Amino acid sequence: MMTRIWARIALVATLTLAAVLAEAQTNGRNGPDFDAWQPVATRAEQTIDADRASDRALEALRAEIVRYRQQFLDARDVNSARIETLQSQLNALGPAPENGEEAPNIASQRADLNEQLQALRAPRQAAEAAFNRANGLVSEIDRILRERQAEEVLALGPSPLNPVLWPGAILDLSEATASLAQETAAGWRNPSQRETLRTNAPLVVVLLGVAIVLLARGRVWSAMAGDYLRQLGGQGSGVWSFAVSLGRIALPVLGLYALSEALMATGMVGRRGAPLVEQLPIWGAVLLVLRWLCERLFSRQDDEALILFPLERRAEMRFYGTLLALLFVLRAALEALLEIANADQATRAVATFPHLILIGIVLLRLGQILFRNARPEPVTEGETPAIAPGFARVLRTLGRLSMLVAVIGPVLAAIGYVALAEAIAYPAVMSLALFGILVVLQRLSGDIYGWLSGQGVAARDSLIPVLIGFALTLLSLPLLALIWGVRITDLMELWTRFSEGFTLGETRISPMDFLTFIIIFLIGYFVTRLLQGALKTNLLPKTRIDTGGQVAIVSGVGYVGIFLAAIIAISGAGIDLSSLAIVAGALSVGIGFGLQNIVSNFVSGIILLIERPISEGDWIEVGGQMGYVRDISVRSTRIETFDRTDVIVPNADLVSGTVTNYTRGNTVGRVIVKVGVAYGTDTRKVEAILREIANEHPMVLAQPAPFVLFSGFGADSLDFEIRAILRDVNFSLSVRTEMNHRIAQRFIEEGIEIPFAQRDIWLRNPEALRPQEVPAMEAAPPKQVEQTETEMSEMVPDAPEDPDGPGDDTT
Repeated sequence: MMTRIWARIALVATLTLAAVLAEAQTNGRNGPDFDAWQPVATRAEQTIDADRASDRALEALRAEIVRYRQQFLDARDVNSARIETLQSQLNALGPAPENGEEAPNIASQRADLNEQLQALRAPRQAAEAAFNRANGLVSEIDRILRERQAEEVLALGPSPLNPVLWPGAILDLSEATASLAQETAAGWRNPSQRETLRTNAPLVVVLLGVAIVLLARGRVWSAMAGDYLRQLGGQGSGVWSFAVSLGRIALPVLGLYALSEALMATGMVGRRGAPLVEQLPIWGAVLLVLRWLCERLFSRQDDEALILFPLERRAEMRFYGTLLALLFVLRAALEALLEIANADQATRAVATFPHLILIGIVLLRLGQILFRNARPEPVTEGETPAIAPGFARVLRTLGRLSMLVAVIGPVLAAIGYVALAEAIAYPAVMSLALFGILVVLQRLSGDIYGWLSGQGVAARDSLIPVLIGFALTLLSLPLLALIWGVRITDLMELWTRFSEGFTLGETRISPMDFLTFIIIFLIGYFVTRLLQGALKTNLLPKTRIDTGGQVAIVSGVGYVGIFLAAIIAISGAGIDLSSLAIVAGALSVGIGFGLQNIVSNFVSGIILLIERPISEGDWIEVGGQMGYVRDISVRSTRIETFDRTDVIVPNADLVSGTVTNYTRGNTVGRVIVKVGVAYGTDTRKVEAILREIANEHPMVLAQPAPFVLFSGFGADSLDFEIRAILRDVNFSLSVRTEMNHRIAQRFIEEGIEIPFAQRDIWLRNPEALRPQEVPAMEAAPPKQVEQTETEMSEMVPDAPEDPDGPGDDTT
């Protein structure tokens, strides 16, 4: 399986290089060679109809067609600028008259322009037709290859449970193993090979020594270095610990490579054994990587474990993960041995079945541990769970799938679908390994971000590492598709279709256009933010513009800058805005029906920023809400009330409604303090005392002077008001409180009484409240007694409500 994956990667590199060379060759010519394309297309159609070519031949034919298709795709945009110019000239001439009567010079010019247009569009039309033909041929070849792949995977072969097949399979494997031993023995008997061994003996000894030291001490040295870095602690220790842990892989792999070179240098390795010896470092690397991955995911240290299971469960996961890695490497060795034996289908089925059973047992146990232990434990408020709920659901899903694969794989192989069982079991193992690698890389990104930002371990749960993990997941999807048998050509075809883009009007928009748009817009956005920051911190504070005006200027620059950035980005990406007329019309209809309020609030926000009837820091009252304006955005305005709560007011209410602004322009405002005195009090004396209290307060302005108003004769008191202008109306509540304290103190000193309401209650028939004789009450039926009590309550008049509270005297 690993050999196949590496072969696919090599094929991707080869096809990519071929595509680059073909594109360079195409750019060096004037256009596609249609004469050379015709025989290729005809041969491809005949090959598809015959359906007898091998997969390798079809892949080569497909690669050739793809090169021509790319040429045709590039040729579809040829002469675009010239065609656009001619079309604009025709549009300037206007439509041809229906009666055919037109000035001779205009008619001649129109005919000349149409002739030029037709000549320029001819190559594009030919390229379009050839592109469609090539595209269809590629699709047909892909269909044939997919059907063959499906038939191979779903083919029913001999059952490995048939005892008749066992002796033949054992014999084939024994002969393959014996051939390797015989090849080595024959090499020892060969004098020239023994001479090679004597000549290379010093090199062999050195390489073997290096291999033994690295294999024996490499992991130990890496573990010691990791422990040392963990003891240092501090920021970045996680990154360095991860880097050092890679030594557990690199050093032993170097040792295996030295061992492989030492064996090859002996000259005793024959033609059949050479592939096994050459793949030894690769198999060792796979085993070490998977083992290292298990140690990173289920580390013994709680602070380093990426999946925080109980300690004994983590030990089990490390053991079963290492066992699974060993079985995976043994599968590659078994595949190489079967290639040496040139085994038939029956031998392959018998040799593979025990291995599939072992894989299934290990997957079953791994799935059980994942499913049973990936449960987020309930925690108190403010605590972080050991396993996040979302991550726990992913682990439980992987556990279910692992148990399902563990059962399905051996069952299918026992029936005879050995290829299908292999296509399910081994990709499942590789998918689990890929998931573990993504988890490790996501944690590494969090450690790197915490190291660079200075946040340390706390940065692991921040937004940036999460976004990086999401990006890594997207990038791993093609690799996951390759693992599950998707052909590389299918992925390249998908990318080709994606890179072609789509047509909007007469403009073709490709992913590169989107990338160009995003880059230009981001540049404009950051330039706008830098300009806003310079205005806000450096330029505007040195002017005499008030705070609200400065905020309005900064906001206006931001809106204009973002709008210009969007326009420049659209133009730079080559998007024709005229092609968006239909979209703009549909958007206007949507605005008319569903976005009226949003647009109204947006326009109102622009009006507020331009006219500035209110500014940040103003004390306003709107819609029964009173408070300070804290933020004016495009859609709404945030008001902080005196209760320290935020009220979000739509901007349309501020523009179309009634707004009271207490601090618009300045903070000067009036305060009114009301007080009442008892009847018979000297009103002139009261007036003098109140005026003195108002004048002595430091917040009250002398000009205009405070005024004492004798407002009238109340029901219980003589009513007075102090009306004073304050330097800062924001202190009106404290000024009113201090004046009330001072009034109470002075009135007590001067013997002036502050009255409270008194009421006299008169009963028109007090005899109804007197108790009647008991026999009469007992003789009355229950309903009559109830009626009597009701009549008595109606006879007593209700006492009038007292607005001044429980301090009244009731007679």
